[in-house]
Amino acid sequence: MSTFNQLGIAKDFIKALDELKIKNPTDIQEKALPVLLKEPTDFVGLAQTGTGKTAAFGLPILHHIDPNLGSVQALILSPTRELVQQIKKQLFKFTKYKEEKIFVEAVYGGEKIDKQIANLKRTTHVIVATPGRLIDLMERGEINLKEVKTVVLDEADEMLSMGFKQDLNRILKYTDGKSSTWLFSATMPEEIQKIIKKYMSPSAVRVSVNPESLVNENITHQYLKTTIKEKKDLIVQFLEKRPNDRGIIFCRTKAGTQKLTQELIEEGFSVAALEGDMQQKERDKAMRAFKNGNIQCLISTDVSARGIDVNNLAFVLHHQLPEQLEYYTHRSGRTARAGKTGFSLVFILPYELEHIHKIQKDLGIKFTEISF
Repeated sequence: MSTFNQLGIAKDFIKALDELKIKNPTDIQEKALPVLLKEPTDFVGLAQTGTGKTAAFGLPILHHIDPNLGSVQALILSPTRELVQQIKKQLFKFTKYKEEKIFVEAVYGGEKIDKQIANLKRTTHVIVATPGRLIDLMERGEINLKEVKTVVLDEADEMLSMGFKQDLNRILKYTDGKSSTWLFSATMPEEIQKIIKKYMSPSAVRVSVNPESLVNENITHQYLKTTIKEKKDLIVQFLEKRPNDRGIIFCRTKAGTQKLTQELIEEGFSVAALEGDMQQKERDKAMRAFKNGNIQCLISTDVSARGIDVNNLAFVLHHQLPEQLEYYTHRSGRTARAGKTGFSLVFILPYELEHIHKIQKDLGIKFTEISF
C-alpha cells in the first residue's frame, strides 16, 4: 500500500490528514490521486459510497489551485445540500496548514440566495454546488465560471436519479472544452455513459474499485420473510436487541415513512423521519440529532436519504424493497463506510423472494435468510 507522500500529496496537506486520522489511502484514492495530481485530464472513477471519494478529488483540486488568482478555478457539483456542506467542510480541514489561503464557497437550495451571492463577491477559488442553485446563480449573472479549470461531478448517478439531468447538461455545455471533467459514481447507468461520451474525451482515464462488486464487500446482506401485519413488530424486536447500534430504515413512500416513525416513537424508540414534505429546518434538525448520536435511527425515503454521510452506522433496514436496483446499492452503502463492516436487512413478503434472487444476480452479492 502506498502512503499519501508516495502518491504525491504535499506535506502541508498530509499534516492536516494526520490530524484528521486519515493515515492510509483508500483504494480509490490510491488509484485516482497519481492521475489527478498530474497534468489536466478527463477522469471517470467508479467506486462505492463511503470509499473516500472526497479526498480522491478534493486533494488534487487543492493542489492545482493558484491562491494568487482571485478567480473561481474549480467547480464541484454534488446532489444535495448535506453533501455540498460536507465537501466544503472537508476541503476547509484539508487546507488548515496551507500558508496561502484557498477559499471555498458552497451554494445550495434551502438558503437565501442573496446571502450566497454576497459570499461569492469575496475571493473564491472553489465552488461546491447543487446543480439547481448553480443554474439560478448563472441565470442571474452572479457567478463567473470562465476561469474554471476542473469540474467534478460527485455522486453523478445520484444527481441524475434526482432529476438534475437538464441542469447538468446546461452546466457541462457551458464549461465544455475549457476544463477537465472528473466524474465519480457508485454505479454506471446508461445516462452516465451518455454524459461521458458527450462531454468527456475518449482518452479519459478510467479507474474502478472492485469492478466486479457493485456493492461494498464489507456489507452482509440478509432477508427475513414476514407479512405486512408483522413487519412493524419485527422491526421493534430488531431495535430492542440492538439498543447501542445506529442505522437507517428505508421506506418507499413519504406516508410510509411518517407512519413507521410515529409507530416507533410510540414504542419508545428515539427515531426521526426524513421525507420530501419536510421543511429544510426540520430536516437539518433531524440530521443534527442523528449525527450527534441523540437518535438511534433515521427513517427515510430513497430521495431524502441522498447525501447522508454518517460513519459508524451498524445497519440498514429495508421496510420495503426499493423500486430501482441502483437504490439498493445506495441504501446499503450507508453502512460499512470507511473500511468498517455492517449489514443490510430486507423485510420481504413471500412473493418478493424472486426480487431478492434478481438483486443477487445483478449486483453479484449473496443474501442469507434469517429469522428472529
